[in-house]
Amino acid sequence: MKSRWTLCACIVILAVLTAILLSGCADQTRKQPIKVGAILAVTGPASFLGAPEEKTLTMLAEQINNAGGVDGRKIELIVKDSQANPENAISFAKQLIEEDKVTAIIGPTTSGESMAIKDLCQENSTILLSCAAAETIVEPVASYVFKTPQKDSYAAIKIYQTMNDLGIKKIGVVVSNAGFGLGGKAQLEKYAPEHGIEIAITEVYDKGEKDLTAVLTKVKDKGVEAVVNWSIVPAQSIIPKNMKQLGMNIPLFQSHGFGNIEYVKAAGEAAEGIIFPCGRLLVADVLPSDHPQKAVLTKYKNDYESRFKEDASTFGGHAYDSFMILMEAIKKAGADDVEKIRSAIENMKGFIGTGGIFNLSPSDHNGLALDSFEMLTVENGKFVLYN
Repeated sequence: MKSRWTLCACIVILAVLTAILLSGCADQTRKQPIKVGAILAVTGPASFLGAPEEKTLTMLAEQINNAGGVDGRKIELIVKDSQANPENAISFAKQLIEEDKVTAIIGPTTSGESMAIKDLCQENSTILLSCAAAETIVEPVASYVFKTPQKDSYAAIKIYQTMNDLGIKKIGVVVSNAGFGLGGKAQLEKYAPEHGIEIAITEVYDKGEKDLTAVLTKVKDKGVEAVVNWSIVPAQSIIPKNMKQLGMNIPLFQSHGFGNIEYVKAAGEAAEGIIFPCGRLLVADVLPSDHPQKAVLTKYKNDYESRFKEDASTFGGHAYDSFMILMEAIKKAGADDVEKIRSAIENMKGFIGTGGIFNLSPSDHNGLALDSFEMLTVENGKFVLYN
């Protein structure tokens, strides 16, 4: 009888110890930070894009951690500066996946980098929320790959709709040889016929080019009525300067890659009158108070500008949207199951971001509509709505 009581006591003690151990492990898991990787062009030729993205993520991670984290767990942000180099992006993606074991990667900044790591993230079941615009990042759809900037095709359509309003029929197209420029070229060529636009000449220039006079001279000789430039590099500021030097007094349209006031400052007076499609962040102040994006845009803009003492840009906004979509998905799915987080992103509806209102689906990993764009112009060195 005594040995039976001893055995029972041992079983009870063992069960209690096991419960305590499991409880301790659960508490330890809950306390572990959620690792979020970011691959951004903080320095280098695309730093006008990547630097505000890095600042935005740093600010948001601090805000969330100061508020207690997500489900009681802090965010550990791991930022890698790719300098817009696809080879760097590949190396950093491998580190974040294999060594840091992050829950998701935000970025890269540029389309070429994003395409370079798209398959890597998909093969390793790692969520990628790209901050780059090229449509090929999400078409064809890869189940773990998403992007937050508006689609290239929408930018091309908005430009052509504005040209139709202005009666412009014959244009010249100049693009950089980076992934974003070549992706834009494809969309401009695809949608020109259905809008009655003739592309008289298309020129592809090196993304590191410092003088585009020779390229624009060829365009001028074609007698075009407007020029479209599609790039994210400093050439966006060089093109208007060179056009002015050549006496090309015709409209210059830029892509949605122009959404940083630093490009305007770099171009000086030559930037006046440039027309381009863009999200509403840059004109948040003039939106009506009942606009569904007003509160999100003004809070982010005010937080960023008061913290960093510089103007907010749409590129920081793309990072905001990527980060906040990920946080919203983690709140719904919990932090420990990547597949549930991925599914929560894929089925997210009505998320109000800086780029628009996101309605994602298994067939649309961008989730933004054509009306996420406004047409803007430059007036007295500032961005204003184009009417």
